[in-house]
Amino acid sequence: MSAVGSLTSLYRTHLAQFPQRSILIENGRALSYSAFEAQVSQTCLWLSRQGVVQGSRVAVWLVNRSEWLVLFFALARLGATLVAVNTKYRSLELQNILGNSQASILVLQLNFRKIDFAQVIEGVDGKQLPCLQKIVMLDVGNDAPAELLGKPVTPFDAISNNNDPTAQHQPNPANDAAHADALAAFFTTSGTTKGPKLVMHTQRTLTEHARDVAHGYGFEQAGNRLLCALPFCGVFGLNSALAAIAAGMPLVLMDFFDAASASALIQAESVTHIFGSDEMLRRIIEHVDQQALTRAERCDIPFPSLRLFGFASFSPRFVELARSLSARGFPLHGLYGSSEVHALFSLQRENLPLEDRAQGGGTPAASPRARVRIRDIDTDALCAPNIPGEIEIFSPTLFKGYFNNAEATASAFTPDGYFKTGDLGYLREDASFVYLSRMGDTMRLGGFLVDPTEIEHALAEQTGIESAQVVGVEINGQLRPVAFATTTPGQPAPDADSVRAQLAQQLAAFKVPVHIWFIDAFPATQSANGLKFQRVKLRDMALARLRGDDRDTRDLG
Repeated sequence: MSAVGSLTSLYRTHLAQFPQRSILIENGRALSYSAFEAQVSQTCLWLSRQGVVQGSRVAVWLVNRSEWLVLFFALARLGATLVAVNTKYRSLELQNILGNSQASILVLQLNFRKIDFAQVIEGVDGKQLPCLQKIVMLDVGNDAPAELLGKPVTPFDAISNNNDPTAQHQPNPANDAAHADALAAFFTTSGTTKGPKLVMHTQRTLTEHARDVAHGYGFEQAGNRLLCALPFCGVFGLNSALAAIAAGMPLVLMDFFDAASASALIQAESVTHIFGSDEMLRRIIEHVDQQALTRAERCDIPFPSLRLFGFASFSPRFVELARSLSARGFPLHGLYGSSEVHALFSLQRENLPLEDRAQGGGTPAASPRARVRIRDIDTDALCAPNIPGEIEIFSPTLFKGYFNNAEATASAFTPDGYFKTGDLGYLREDASFVYLSRMGDTMRLGGFLVDPTEIEHALAEQTGIESAQVVGVEINGQLRPVAFATTTPGQPAPDADSVRAQLAQQLAAFKVPVHIWFIDAFPATQSANGLKFQRVKLRDMALARLRGDDRDTRDLG
């Protein structure tokens, strides 16, 4: 039995060969491989004393900090599962994931500058969580409450303050091998179109994917450093961190993303790699430009150390953003991923034109073992290159199913083992692919399958419109597009008839929204990777306005 698939194997070689090298940097302080391994070993023993055994499920509700990773590797060594809890969750969401995962322990911190964990806890009904046995609390010392949610509270005191940084703590490969195929983590789907499900990954699927990414995307180059700006509770944040660990690339931790801190860390730590959303990109460059304006200086290339910024687009105008930032030294590459196939599943190649390189999709890190095909949603036939359809993915590192949801698991796969992503895209001639949108967001208009982002991009180009979201609703027995838009700050809302007239010159008639409503903000769900707009709620809002029973916004159509 091989231990290659165990999570500990990701850093075993680095630990043996370079024990004093840094595995991570937190608040300006480096933690060596040997010190990290000591903390994992101590936490493993401590968890055992708390009753954690193989098959236990422990929910971790923490911001990015070294203890998150220490707990993850320690739980893996015991064959236990970490239930990743989004730090953005509110009371009902926290209660649901604790209940659905059947977690026996919740690990949390109550005091944090950006998140009021205590207030969220107050809204959780502990009586609805029969499997939850205890709460483990960080940063409390002797001030921990006796109970929380009706469960006993235990302070987390596993990590000794007097670790010997020169000591070398070797893991036991035999024990690791026994747990390589144990469930290592549960992640939640975003829940933008359907209710959230718990996605199951084993140590092997996480480990093999980390190695694929490390090798396939050049993580192993000397001098690389990753800024962990995305939370570990989501695959986007954790997959990139694990790939960096596999490559021996130090992690620069951010407990919570903000543009000022990210900019400072990139410069201070000579960060080479970042993964995030176009929203993060905008905020970083806005901060840089504001600082330059304050100092009355130019800042053409703000981060010369950067080698790769892999980003996912969750809003219109991402190509325009990529075009403007590429000229300023941002090495931008679109990518693709999900909780089921992992984040960083694919990345656009360096040699593509910028407009193509900024698109979601790319070439899988695990090629040729990972394969992508496109299926026509009407005929069920496989599509030739450049013909859009549903993206289907085969990979040896696919998720193992949805926890306690056999029906959803069965319906997620084709008979020959491909995962049905529910995403719209197309293959290129070179076998790479382009992601267009969620299938649930596409619309059949005028007999054609239409990606709403095409209309959203056109709307966002209009004077006075900052951003837009488009959904399809039935009007007089026909599916028609309607739009919600936000206005450019400091500018009045444009006349909708004028906007529609302009769009009619740019788009086919069936793509022009029949109504445009201006609102202050779009309804969104906060996933671990950023905001994702909730089109189901937008459709409900549109139907309410068409009925004339919603007076919160005005109909400009």
